[in-house]
Amino acid sequence: MKDLSPDDRPREKLLRHGASALGDNELVAVIIGTGSRRAGALKMANDLLAARGGLHGLARTGASELTAPAGGIGAARAARILAAFEIGRRASAPPPGERLCIRGPWDAAAYLLPRFGSSDVERFGMVLLDTQHRVFRTLVLAVGTQNTSVIEPRDVFREATRAGAAAIVLFHTHPSGDPTPSADDVALTQRLASAGSLMGIDVVDHLIIGDMTYVSFKESRRL
Repeated sequence: MKDLSPDDRPREKLLRHGASALGDNELVAVIIGTGSRRAGALKMANDLLAARGGLHGLARTGASELTAPAGGIGAARAARILAAFEIGRRASAPPPGERLCIRGPWDAAAYLLPRFGSSDVERFGMVLLDTQHRVFRTLVLAVGTQNTSVIEPRDVFREATRAGAAAIVLFHTHPSGDPTPSADDVALTQRLASAGSLMGIDVVDHLIIGDMTYVSFKESRRL
């Protein structure tokens, strides 16, 4: 980046004009910090975004992929990139202490997407709600499985009963980015909804979360 004029260097440009003035590649270059002997930070950012399919793809990239020999990013740079995305997710979440009321799929999505959108691994979990459908806890029940049939109703409702939940919202991440429910997702949701009716714990919704997009079983009338 020494070849660029001071006003065009990402860090100086950010300080002079604000972060919103920078392109995706320039923001990533600021996070990377310094280049290597083979390439400057801006070129490294360009190559990284091209390899991962842009920012959304980069957000789903794990540490092992970033630090792989083909990635060209060392452990320190990879840690900065992962930390930056996690800060963004946490900053998009409701402030601590503010209990969100789930009034519909849009509220559930607004709560879950900043936390689990663009996940690089499969996660299955639930949001625990009180009698007024206010969020009081979020639990991840399974990580790394691509088969929802391994989730048993007894595991879900054991935790919900232990916590004293009156209702739950299920969620399941698809690292592919496509939130279209599978046949297993549909079958599991029906089993859990039936079990919830017997247990007196309402299954309010099930959200499949992809690349910052979602499908709601309630919204799509599958529940």
